Amino acid sequence: MDASASRTPVRCRAFRRAFLAVVLLCCAVCGAGCEGPGAASARRPGAATASPVTVPMAADDLQSAYQRVIRQALPSVVQIEASRDLGSGIVYDDRGHIVTNAHVVGAEKTFRVTTAGNEEPLTASLVYSYPQQDLAVIKLDRVPDGLKPAVFGDSEKVEVGQIVLAMGSPLGLSSSVTQGIVSATGRTVSEGSSDGGTGATIANMVQTSAAINPGNSGGALVNLDGQVVGIPTLAAADPNLGSAAAGIGFAIPASMARTIAGQIVREGRVVDSGRAALGITGRTVVDDRLQPAGVAVATVHSGGPAAQAGLRTGDIITKVGDQSITTITSLQEALAADEPGQRTTVTYQRDGAERTARVTLGEQ
Repeated sequence: MDASASRTPVRCRAFRRAFLAVVLLCCAVCGAGCEGPGAASARRPGAATASPVTVPMAADDLQSAYQRVIRQALPSVVQIEASRDLGSGIVYDDRGHIVTNAHVVGAEKTFRVTTAGNEEPLTASLVYSYPQQDLAVIKLDRVPDGLKPAVFGDSEKVEVGQIVLAMGSPLGLSSSVTQGIVSATGRTVSEGSSDGGTGATIANMVQTSAAINPGNSGGALVNLDGQVVGIPTLAAADPNLGSAAAGIGFAIPASMARTIAGQIVREGRVVDSGRAALGITGRTVVDDRLQPAGVAVATVHSGGPAAQAGLRTGDIITKVGDQSITTITSLQEALAADEPGQRTTVTYQRDGAERTARVTLGEQ
């Protein structure tokens, strides 16, 4: 039950150039053809016609921006092969550390990695996997010449409407690029565990319309400055079709990826997750209409926040702070919005009576 938890306007140079081109085009059109009703008769016979104005091509500018970013960022994206899975990764540093999704590495310890400058796969070993945030770091056993670390951007500066490119190996097609925009920020998303995910609930995710397919996981979501702003992790599922919903993908924010990967590289593990914890394990319970009605406490971790607040096995949690709790997922999402050390209230039922406890949240 854990979670992590002033934007500065970012303007894209390509957009500015495109806007300028449109303005110039409008000026040219108006100068040549937006004349008053008597303009034709007032023009002197034989008068010189103004030369057409040459207008910059906005589409060419945007295309050039795409190509520049791809040349800059794609060499930092690798393909990762496990024995039964395939995904992508991002070169974290020049020592061969690669950050990816925990669900890409699974329970395995060794991998084959194909980098931009090597046709033959290289071998790599697991450094540490952190399923709670669906992040992991592996390390190349031999660092090839020319290995290029990615540039990680500031997730706080990501804005809705920014153009982004998703880079990775969807369906095994290495070095593939798709484009879209940032559709939303600050999403809290829970992964499934039955379909290969870690079951993690992840806060502050970046939603994008750029296509994210199997194999993209662990790759790079890049802005037009060539900075990694997220790690594509999963696509939304259409509940009616049971398949991925087109144009709705989610990426772990780059700042979180950098924080977790940095700890793994320095310490060999995560020492400061930033994810709030209640210190219990639980399960969803239903009411007499078979509707989800809360989370039953299965175990209370000794010395943890819940234990210190007096919660016991069998208590049914129905609210954290002001947020109603009906399922284990809703409890995870409520905690994802909080931080370790934060004080909150937990409303629960015991022996048919409702009670409230003050809890100081811990850390996973």
